[in-house]
Amino acid sequence: MTKQTNAIIVFDIDGVIRDVGGSYRRAIADTVEHFTNRVYRPTDVDIDNLKSEGIWNNDWDGSQELIYRHFVSQGKTREQLQLNYEKIVTYFQSRYRGTDPENWNGYICNEPLLLQPRYLEELTQADISWGFFSGATRGSATYVLEKRLGLKSPVLIAMEDAPGKPDPTGLFATINLLEKGFDKKQTVIYVGDTVADMHTVEKARNLDSSRKWVGVGVLPPHVQETAARRDAYVATLMKAGAKIVFNNVQELTPVKIQEWEI
Repeated sequence: MTKQTNAIIVFDIDGVIRDVGGSYRRAIADTVEHFTNRVYRPTDVDIDNLKSEGIWNNDWDGSQELIYRHFVSQGKTREQLQLNYEKIVTYFQSRYRGTDPENWNGYICNEPLLLQPRYLEELTQADISWGFFSGATRGSATYVLEKRLGLKSPVLIAMEDAPGKPDPTGLFATINLLEKGFDKKQTVIYVGDTVADMHTVEKARNLDSSRKWVGVGVLPPHVQETAARRDAYVATLMKAGAKIVFNNVQELTPVKIQEWEI
């Protein structure tokens, strides 16, 4: 029998719970291509390089930034461009959610899941509380957690609930919901796939040194296609503060957590 573990786990969603290589990332590429008049379509490596800067967790912002950088590389200034952010968001959502606001028909409908409900049940059986802190919109996060995974009202802090990562406000809010007044501060494990996720843990640690913080990296599927990309991405996450990097989130087992003497 697995012994009780003094830890709670908070999961990012995109790249951890679901594969967004053909959805969010495809929507970024579509959006940038559209607003650069079909001149520039960013590759996965281009998007990874942007996200490795640690401040582009919001894909709407990231899309706008890639558009700006393309035109700046062509000799224009940001002031000259005056991009319409709302139009960028609207176009992005038309690709990601689709064209029907009631019954979504966009890329989100075909996102492969990266974990099974059984894994979360095993965490619960080991007395490990778990929840989600994501930069995804609440609608998008709820879609995958409740409709796809079948979870019932999971603890979730989404885009609308807190500032974007690496600001740790949302992580703290998730922890408060999970601990429910528990008098002993538990170790927090935050599982994410980006530099911003690992920096969020670092900032949380700086604000609250009274508990143990562990950043766990997960490799999104698109970087596992070649050994070189995989190794480079692992190095990036480790440099950003990850304690360990897994190929899949379900490798973070209760037994593995116990090995860390939490």
